[in-house]
Parts: sequence; structure tokens; C-alpha cells
Amino acid sequence: MTRAFHATCLEMLRTATAIPDATFRAGQFEAIDSLINSSSRLLVVQRTGWGKSMVYFIATRILRRRGAGATLLISPLLALMRNQMLSAQRLRLDADSVNSTNKSDWRTVRERLLGNEIDLLLVSPERLANEELVEDYLLPMAGNVGMLVVDEAHCISDWGHDFRPDYRRIAQLIRRIPRGCPILATTATASRRVVSDLVTQLGHFETLRGPLERLSLQLQNHSLPSVEGRLAWLARVVPTLPGSGIIYVLTVADSMQVAAWLRSRGIDAHAYYGGLETDARVELEERLLGNQVKALVATSALGMGFDKPDLSFVIHYQIPQSVVHYYQQVGRAGRALPSALGVLLSGQEDEAIHAHFIRTAFPPPETMEELVRLLEDSEGLRRSDLEARMNLRSGKLLQLLKLLTLEDPPPIVKHGNLYKRSLHPYTVDRERIERLARQRSEESAQMAEYVRSERCLMQFLLEALDQPESLPCGRCAVCRGEPLVPLEDDPDLEEQARIFLGKQYLSLKPRQRIPPDVFPEYGWTGNLAGHAEGRALVQWGQGRIGRLVRQGKESGSFDPWLAQELTRCVRESGWNPAWVTCVPSLTNPELVPGLAREVASRLGVEFRSSVRKVRANQPQKNQENSWHQCRNLDGVFAVENVLAGPVLLVDDAVDSGWTFAVVSALLLQAGVECVYPIALTSTAPTGD
Repeated sequence: MTRAFHATCLEMLRTATAIPDATFRAGQFEAIDSLINSSSRLLVVQRTGWGKSMVYFIATRILRRRGAGATLLISPLLALMRNQMLSAQRLRLDADSVNSTNKSDWRTVRERLLGNEIDLLLVSPERLANEELVEDYLLPMAGNVGMLVVDEAHCISDWGHDFRPDYRRIAQLIRRIPRGCPILATTATASRRVVSDLVTQLGHFETLRGPLERLSLQLQNHSLPSVEGRLAWLARVVPTLPGSGIIYVLTVADSMQVAAWLRSRGIDAHAYYGGLETDARVELEERLLGNQVKALVATSALGMGFDKPDLSFVIHYQIPQSVVHYYQQVGRAGRALPSALGVLLSGQEDEAIHAHFIRTAFPPPETMEELVRLLEDSEGLRRSDLEARMNLRSGKLLQLLKLLTLEDPPPIVKHGNLYKRSLHPYTVDRERIERLARQRSEESAQMAEYVRSERCLMQFLLEALDQPESLPCGRCAVCRGEPLVPLEDDPDLEEQARIFLGKQYLSLKPRQRIPPDVFPEYGWTGNLAGHAEGRALVQWGQGRIGRLVRQGKESGSFDPWLAQELTRCVRESGWNPAWVTCVPSLTNPELVPGLAREVASRLGVEFRSSVRKVRANQPQKNQENSWHQCRNLDGVFAVENVLAGPVLLVDDAVDSGWTFAVVSALLLQAGVECVYPIALTSTAPTGD
């Protein structure tokens, strides 16, 4: 290491940060020096805001000056990519990306890459599964990669808080990188268990690990079991907080509901989740970066790598799955502020949501064995073929296919659009799956313990993250012996929240596109005739309506107040049905018709039992994907004695929406003008 080399790196740091007197944080220069002058394989575990991106930006600039090829950066989120591209420009790095939103640019990117015009190529791990990308981009550049960077490397590990199967492809990529090529893996949230797992999968890495404590963070926990209690607290406290921040939630439905409530109280808050269009997500990120919104109500989609140095608060509406999840998210706050607030709220639904996440983290071993057997008995099957043969949600089937194709050695392989059984023997590692499920349950229990902690909150988190020498922080609510923000209830505001919740109807989009060969009795192909966008009053189990629905299904009769709420929803939706009918049931023949008759009476229109169930079928809630959901409904219903005008179609619960779609298609086929589907509750999954 020479003084001149240090001076060169320091000048680049000051250029990149636009801070004339900036200095390296402990370990930053050492990491750059190790990569450049020792071509090392380096795992950097440093807290959020430490400046891991500065390490690979400066190293890339120097390597390119020395004639090395482009740096390949594996980056997990589009939000992170956009953030990194802007940062790279400050060092005059020519950066480009290959991702799902810019496929029209891939050819140009390839030409520039092969022409040595790109300094830094950003690729998401999911793109590594794209054969075209691997053959046309990565293999041609593999022999001339200047440096490989794996950001958020904990995603490779089974033990990591955000395990992503496609990250497993990185180990295969590393085997193709020439010896002597520096490799940098970075993360802010790797426990010693995760580090050990990374080394097992990727080979030997030198580890540079720093302290994780965030000196600006002030932490507080607050238990508010009811939804209306938490909404009221947010409406009262968020306007009093300085600057802008993030409110983290566990589900998409919660992100939309909380944001809508805050806006109804005059607070500029917006929902952010994975299903948003890319342009909408970019706009929201930019507005938050520019302090043009008070808060984004976000799922974990606004996570790793999103960098807003002056973010002043992070509030969790529910308990995250683990300490590592929590610290990674709350660590977004206060990176360049003297103080920032992190508040963890907890609710009565947290345990059920965590149990769902744990239960669905890995496919059941029996399902894995079933898929392998199906492929053994065939010459190869498409994904759509597998959906028809396996009663498994489409997303879960894709997850299963990824897991099995990424095993080492893989029991199944993909050729074009066909999945085939490989020659490698395969036995499901049940012990590993059980071990990981136990670990996730223990992590959830640890978070519950943190919520109740009566000792320093920062110290608790750091010890859980394998930093046992931590001291009390002196800043959190426990250390100070008093709340950082108010804890008092506001009964009037809670009542307003309760009224708000009663009016937040769920939209039910029509299901129209039919999977192949699912309706031989009805003879339908292509698209179904669509109903109007429907409504459900609440998510299953939510609030007073959810409790009354559960009680009504158990007792065989719904409370008349539920018919009143359905009637109010019809009127507030602007619907004008000429008559009412319902989805019938053979097991509870009077339950839904009784509800529908009461709604018709309140609307002042006729009720007709125009829909008959002509044969029994399996419970629709047990059908996991569209193929099985549709096949289970083929020939089940018949329609007769209809009126021509618009009809309100009533059911107690909706899940996939295919029952509404099939009955609506039959009504429209019989000459009904328009169908308005409405249900008391939706049981559809609401995760991100």
C-alpha cells in the first residue's frame, strides 16, 4: 500500500460523496486495497450506511483505469439498482443494467458490453435463470470480468432473512470466473451462521466485519393489539414527527389500507409494494428521496439498499419475522442524521401472519417428491402441464421448480420450456427443511421477546446479531425510562378509524382467461364473459365484520347487520341492481340465500334463486391454482328463471374469484344485462 494509492482513493471518495473533507470509514480503504492489490475474495459485513457501494465503485474506477473488464454487479431489487446507477454516475462510471423492465434495451447493452464501453453491469439474480442472458451476455464477458460483486449476499444463505433461490446460481457463475478476479460479497445483516453458510456454498472468503450499532437510532416498542388502535396512533403521531419516513407492513392489503387511512386524515402517505407498476414505484421512491411525501407505507419490497440518508423515522405497523428483518429495515433511518426514530408496533394478527410465512417458506417434502415422480414418468412437462397435474399455487410451483433446478446436483433440469428429470439420484432433505422451520419459529419467538424487552433495545438487537460485547445505548425508551413518542390512547380517533375500516371495501377483479381443457362440460375456451369489478367488505377475520362472518358460518345464520353493511356497499359503489340472486351451497342451503333475501329487501328489489348447484364438488378453498379451481367448477352450476336487468350476485366468502366468474358467465349467457358480485369477506392471500 502506497501513500499515493491512498490519496487517489480518497480523492475518488470525495468526488463521489461531494464532501470535500470526507474520510474513509474504518475498513473501507482496507477493503478497496485488498480487492485491487491482492485480487481477494472478500465478504464485507457492515451496518447499513457504512458505504459498501463506495468500496465497489472506487475499486471499479481504478480497475478500469488499469485496463480491466467491466464489473458485474448482482443486485437484488430494482429500487436498489436505480439507486446504485445514480451513485455510479458521480464517479463517471458508465453503468447499465439488464432487468425485467428494459428488455428492449438488452441488445444495445450487449453491444456496448462487448465493445468494452460499460464499466459496471447490474443484473438481478433472477436474470441468471434467463438462458438468453447467460449465453449472450454473461458467458462472453466471463473471461474478462474485472470484478464480481454480490450485493445483499445473505440472500444466498438458507439462514438469511431474505433467501432467494436464484442467488444459488451465483455459485455456478463464480466457477466460471477466471482465477485472480477479485470478488466482493456484501451484506449488512449476516449473523455468524449466515457467514458460515456463505463460505460453505461459495468457497473461502476473507471476512471484514464491523460493528453494527447505529448511533443515531432511538428505539421504542408499543403494543397496540387492535387495528383501529394502531391506525389512531399513526394518525396522531406521524404528523408530529420531523421529516419523512417509512411505515413497514407485512401485507399488500395493509399497505393500501394504512396509506388510505392516513390520507383520509390529511397525511401525505402512499402504499408501496411489489405489485405496483415500475413507473409508480420509481415515482414514489423519488418523492420520498425528495421529502415530497410524509411517508411510504411499504412492504419489504422497499428494502435492501434503498438509501435515503436523511430518513427521519421508520415505524413498523406489525412485528417483522426476525431480528435480522427488523434491523435491516429500521436501519434505513438516520444514516446522516444526528437522531432518528424507530418504533415497533405490535398487533393481534402478527402471530398468524408469521405462522403463515413459516408454513409456506418451503414446499412440503411430499410435494417435492410428487413433482420429481411426475417428471420421471414423462419425457418432459411444461409448467402449465404441471399445474394441471399438481394442486399447487402457480407461485409455489415456480418456487419449487427453482429450488429443485438449483440443487447441487439438480434432480430436474430445464430445456427450453420443458422440465425434465435429470440422471442424478434425489432424496428430499427433510431434516434440513425441519431445521429451517424450527429456526424461523425461534426467530419469530425472539422478536416477540424483543417486543416485551425491559432492557436496552439496541443492546438486545446487537446481541441477537452476534455482537455480544454491546453496551446499553442510553438512547432508547428503555434506557431513558420514558417514551420517545406518546403512548396514550385516543378513543375518539379510534372510533373514526373503526368507521373508516367499515367503509374500506376490497375490489374483486374479474377472472376471465381460462386455462386449457378445464371446462369440457360447459364447453368454454378462451375468455369468459366478464362481470363488473366486484366487492368484498373485509379480509377474512378482520374487525367486527370478520368476527360476525365467522360466527354466522358456525351458527348457520348471519347477523342482519351484515346485510345492512352489504346494502351500504352496494349504494356507495354506485350500483343499481334490478334484482338479487346468490351463489348456492348444498352443505348450508339457507345461509347465503337468507343473507341475499335481506339485502334484496333493503334495496327494495326482488330476490330470485336463479342459480342452482346441480352436483357436489370439492371445497373450492382446497383448490390451489386456476386449472384446479376451474375444473372443480365445471358443470357444477346451472341458471334458470332470470330477469334481464342488472343483478347483484351475493356470496359469503370469495377466494380465487373463479366461482363468481363461472356463475356470472352463466347469468350473462342466460341474458342478464350485467352482474355485480359482492361477498362479505375475501380469503385470498394478501402477502407481498
